[in-house]
Amino acid sequence: MLLFLLVAALGFSCSSNSSKNQDEASGESSTGQSVSYTNPVLPGDYADPSVVRVGDDYWATATSSEWAPLFPLLHSKNLVDWETVGHVFPDKLPDWAEAHFWAPEIAYENGKYYIYYTAKKKGGNLCVGVASASSPTGPFTDHGPLVCQEVGSIDGFEMRDENGELYLVWKEDGNSRGLPTPLWAQRMNEERTALTGEMFEMFRNDPGTWEGGLVEGPAIVKRGDYFYTFYAGDKCCGRECTYGVGVARARSLRGPWEKHPQNPIMEKNDDWKCPGHGTVVTDQNGKDYFLYHAYNAKSTVYPGRQGILDEVTWGEDGWPKFKNNSPSVTAEVQTGASSEEKTNLNIREEFEAGELAKTWQWPVEQKVSYSSNNGKLVLPASPDRIGNLLGQRTAKADYTATTAVEVGTLGKNTAAGLVAIGDRENAVGVSVSGAEIVLWSARGNNTTTLAKAAAPKQGSVQLRLQARNGDQMQFAWSADGNNWNQLNDGNAVDASYLPPWDRGVRVGVSAKGPAGETAAFEWFRLEQQ
Repeated sequence: MLLFLLVAALGFSCSSNSSKNQDEASGESSTGQSVSYTNPVLPGDYADPSVVRVGDDYWATATSSEWAPLFPLLHSKNLVDWETVGHVFPDKLPDWAEAHFWAPEIAYENGKYYIYYTAKKKGGNLCVGVASASSPTGPFTDHGPLVCQEVGSIDGFEMRDENGELYLVWKEDGNSRGLPTPLWAQRMNEERTALTGEMFEMFRNDPGTWEGGLVEGPAIVKRGDYFYTFYAGDKCCGRECTYGVGVARARSLRGPWEKHPQNPIMEKNDDWKCPGHGTVVTDQNGKDYFLYHAYNAKSTVYPGRQGILDEVTWGEDGWPKFKNNSPSVTAEVQTGASSEEKTNLNIREEFEAGELAKTWQWPVEQKVSYSSNNGKLVLPASPDRIGNLLGQRTAKADYTATTAVEVGTLGKNTAAGLVAIGDRENAVGVSVSGAEIVLWSARGNNTTTLAKAAAPKQGSVQLRLQARNGDQMQFAWSADGNNWNQLNDGNAVDASYLPPWDRGVRVGVSAKGPAGETAAFEWFRLEQQ
């Protein structure tokens, strides 16, 4: 049996490393081979991705927001095929923080890995914190917050200046109060545990331009005589987003900074909208790539902001540019090796491995243990809101999720279900409870029963959710997996309200009921390609 602690609370940014740091761990690096790919390279909700190369290995992370475990750690040999290998905070929250776990920035220097992340301080505002480890997969030691301004500090990024001095760069979150959003820099000690000296402003948003109310997500590279800051501007998230990518340059970190006259250098197109907030990484051949996020124009907000990869090229004028000034659909990388572990969007969890796959998530405020035993997932129930949850990212607008619930082990007043989740207050699901199968929706503080059917008294019941266009969801149940009984007369439930402003939809299992009761699931499957 595996016993695992799930803990929860509520989270955005970017990073850079020199070629020396990227190559120092492996000596000579191979030129690799050509790898063709189709975006996204990180399907599903991987907002604000950050990446660093160490030798022939690429390591990445992304925003967790209100989902634990915090900050996925991903590995790749070619920037295209990624595997989740762990989390920065796998079993608990940082002691000082409670919510909004955004924009982790991964950096590497002299055998150590650093994660700069945004989080809401307990009883306070947004801060930039830092954690470190001697291995890219951890364990990471948290060093607490580095900067906490009155209106909030987010999007931390480390950079050395022209004299080799170490600095932290971050955004003052003024837009949260209708104020400007300066990007600040301040000296940092070599241990990365404290800021020193006086902070100074690099540049800020220009109202009335494409930047609108903000600039954020700074990612800095040094090329020739210039520092280049890639940044995002305007509204990041949701259906009304207007994000784009800009760049500014200066000969010194202290400026003066010159914004590219052709900004934004990346905008939306017919396939991807609201691109931005990413990191530049240099491959073994000296080519630069930008790993960032965007919404798919067809599936829109439902899978969330997905991880996109594009090459950065440099013009004769010294400014960077992207092909067609917009995200690519298909492209090619000449880097690393072709991975044997291709991204597979289909999930088949039989609960026999002794532990769950590292792609499972749960709400950060949720505190619960689960066990995986004898090919079953046993999830403790909770009386709070829609109960305890375990979810998987969705990556498409169309998908089918199924699970099998043990009927005979359900306690009194306990419901075991299959659910599409926006957050713990907004969800649509089907549950087995007592003698009934119940189709329900939760919206804010209101939970509504949409349909009911009689449940088998023994054995297991299979539950099915079919999503179309991201928000039209049909539910059914079966006693044998062959004959399906439609709920709600086969009519789809409108789930367009599910996605929060900064997150995509998850789909998974739920257990609601008195403390001490449990729900048992025999397997879980998600088909989306």
